Amino acid sequence: MRRASGDAFGSLAGKKRARAGPNGLTPGIAAGHPATAQAGLEILAEGGTAADAAVAACLASCVAETVMTGLAGGGHALWWDAAEGRAEVLDFFVAVPGLDGEGPATELVRLEVPFGTELVHYAVGIASCAVPGVPAGLGALHRRHGRLRWARLLQPAISLAAGGVEMPPAHAACLAMLAPVMTMREGARIYAPGGRLLEAGEKLEQPGLAAALALLAEEGPESMYSGTLAEVLLQLMANRGGLVTPADLRHYRPEWDKPVVGNHAGYRIETRAGLARVVETLAKLQPLRGLSEAERVRALVAALGEMPPQGHTTNLVTVDETGNACVLTTSLGLGSGDFLPGYDIHLNSMLGEVDLVVGPLEPGSRMESMMAPTLALDHAGPALAIGAAGGTRLRSALVQVLTGVLDEGLDPQRAVDRPRLHPMGEVVHVEPGFAASGLEALEAEGKRVRRWPDVHHYFGGVSASGRTGLAADPRRSGSARCLS
Repeated sequence: MRRASGDAFGSLAGKKRARAGPNGLTPGIAAGHPATAQAGLEILAEGGTAADAAVAACLASCVAETVMTGLAGGGHALWWDAAEGRAEVLDFFVAVPGLDGEGPATELVRLEVPFGTELVHYAVGIASCAVPGVPAGLGALHRRHGRLRWARLLQPAISLAAGGVEMPPAHAACLAMLAPVMTMREGARIYAPGGRLLEAGEKLEQPGLAAALALLAEEGPESMYSGTLAEVLLQLMANRGGLVTPADLRHYRPEWDKPVVGNHAGYRIETRAGLARVVETLAKLQPLRGLSEAERVRALVAALGEMPPQGHTTNLVTVDETGNACVLTTSLGLGSGDFLPGYDIHLNSMLGEVDLVVGPLEPGSRMESMMAPTLALDHAGPALAIGAAGGTRLRSALVQVLTGVLDEGLDPQRAVDRPRLHPMGEVVHVEPGFAASGLEALEAEGKRVRRWPDVHHYFGGVSASGRTGLAADPRRSGSARCLS
């Protein structure tokens, strides 16, 4: 994917210099799609909190970014309360089904998906769908930290679904890669109308989502667990041999918890515990400031180590004028290939994500996740609110941008734009732009360097708010909008 100019590729709206808010972070939103960012900005401009904006933006992402996420997915959020001076994390990731006992399930569908020159194996189909968490999680975030009416937060997403939304280049490229699952069943009508896959600049039409979002506005998040959407979901499970049961939906609850804490480059790091192991990775990473290119590359590869590929995610960061901040990450996995009839809601495929299956799957328990919404603080307060998308590349992307800002002193957007690497065993994937000396140093150590021809969504998508501005990722056609 080649670099393009304009707001759709991560520049600040109007290229204005951002102003810092009361806690030092820049008020506004950074997200994975211009329409997502616009939805959050609209709510912030009306006096909504960072939580209100995050909810509205996430709902909009479930329309504009359905190649990456959706209403039937799961996620995690980190909330910074400026008045109380503390952070908390919200777990609304998918849960393991089977509280009513496991019925007969259909076989998983095995797919090979090309990531550049790599073929990655996935398992999809109705039996890969775990209990959705997004509606419940957004409801919990709104109840605890929101100010505007719930129904108001649905309006931007409903408008997007009713009118359709343009496919930006990165999303079109991702769709082309995921076409076998996205067009497996009902998705063929959405993503390949007339038998031809949607391309960049063309309109993504999902009229059923407008009806689904209207139900969420009327019935609340409970529609997915005990209301109309729940009825449709359970009927689909019965018809196709899925595992989600009435008890699974009835007992699902988002969970608030404290973040895990670490230190890096003189900053206190607060994030969520999980498969990304951000705190542990940062503890292994030597200071990067002042290192040569060869030394920096070798230090990053040594700290990041190997993690296998995983599904797709999207991330957003919101900051309001009073200094509250929210980092929110959601995902469908790859997506099961099944859609709620009449509502265009793609089901998640988390039970088919083998890298998330850590230990036995107990009905009602949460599945594991790489998601790692993160906050960095110093004596003056929050210095960086950051999150990343990209499955197991999420950690590589997050750590490289975070250290670029905190350790090497880069502006957030410059840190996001900088070329990335991702190690997988003896192979190190690199974007163009690394100095030859750094790559030669890796090869001298016996690593095999795979040079990608362009920046690519494979290397994750980062959103951030710092003291010198917002940042969104060109690899995901991201957009950052300041609250002015």
